[in-house]
Amino acid sequence: MMLALLEGGTYFHKEAIEGERLTGRFDRTIYAPELDAAALAGCDALIVADRIHPAVLRRKRPLLLSYLAAGGTLIVLGENRAQDWAPGVAWEFRPTNFWWWLEKGADPGHRIVAPGHDIFHHVGMGELVWHYHGLLTPPPGATSLVEITPEGDPHGRGGSILYDHRNVGGGPGRMIVTTLDPFYHHGSFFMPAASRFLGKLLDWTDEAFRASR
Repeated sequence: MMLALLEGGTYFHKEAIEGERLTGRFDRTIYAPELDAAALAGCDALIVADRIHPAVLRRKRPLLLSYLAAGGTLIVLGENRAQDWAPGVAWEFRPTNFWWWLEKGADPGHRIVAPGHDIFHHVGMGELVWHYHGLLTPPPGATSLVEITPEGDPHGRGGSILYDHRNVGGGPGRMIVTTLDPFYHHGSFFMPAASRFLGKLLDWTDEAFRASR
């Protein structure tokens, strides 16, 4: 089985692809403006790296929808305006608190709400709690995996920051969607928990999508 990465050509994408910390973790890398049907051929799962220019993703929407309709899996990371191009994604802005950890006894509100999901064989709270960029409302049929409590939400409502949506649009496709942006932090060499999250996420994709290789 094949795991591919869609990337935007930035320094932080290139560090994740070529740097020694994660080298060899992707079977195929695809520069987002050059995405075509041939590049997706044979890909069982496609990671959409965080912080790709949203206009590029909007232009590639027909290809990505066709990929889902054919049974592919999209793992969509944060800061991509996925609500503009990915089916069923509903996102709300929240101000990002980068400095909560400086407050004694602070609880930013992260909670694992589906502990039986196999992603948590690898990803734990130590990889999830750094910050987040907005909140998601999972569509019908999706399973929320990690949520922010109402107490941790500046608007007092709470919501999801990671969900798993199988049978997207009634078809065989699957989407994993998060508001976390680990490629940016990993490739910028700050936020160690983000680097751990990215590495553990790839451990999960190895188990889920590359086990038969």
